[in-house]
Amino acid sequence: MNHKILDKNSQEEVTSLFASVFTSSEGEKEGRLIGNLASELSSRIDNQEIICIGTYEKESIIGAIFFTRLRFNEGNQVYMLAPVAVSTKHQGKGVGQALINYGLNELKKRSVAVVITYGDPSFYSKVGFQPLSENIIQAPLKLSMPEGWLGQSLTEDPIPTVNDRPTCVKEFNDPTYW
Repeated sequence: MNHKILDKNSQEEVTSLFASVFTSSEGEKEGRLIGNLASELSSRIDNQEIICIGTYEKESIIGAIFFTRLRFNEGNQVYMLAPVAVSTKHQGKGVGQALINYGLNELKKRSVAVVITYGDPSFYSKVGFQPLSENIIQAPLKLSMPEGWLGQSLTEDPIPTVNDRPTCVKEFNDPTYW
């Protein structure tokens, strides 16, 4: 199993992975929705605003994750982790956790201070995420399930309070995802 930072040339395999995984776990409608999101994000990978990391076994992609920059008036270095997918037959084997940890280490190398995500607290707590109040960092759009708003400091310092609402990449600027 090896990890690598992907570029736009990976759009087809990344889209296929996300569509397949989310169709298996959440149904065809969710598979299409997240597959389309992955396609849009991967078409604009620039390794700065949108970063995508893949996990491979031999030459086949078995997992992928996106990190997208959140923009604040104050200029904080904050990225959002979403979405993440691990092929159905590789789930439950630590592939997702290893991929997330690899991505977090990559962001640390880039001097990113904070990573947030919006997902299942029981899964993300395994890789260091903790519940995050919107009094500390607001979500870009209104959250339908505030208990899923999670954060992690990548420095020795606690997550700083940021007073303004961030903007996200255009692909996430849709209430459907929130």
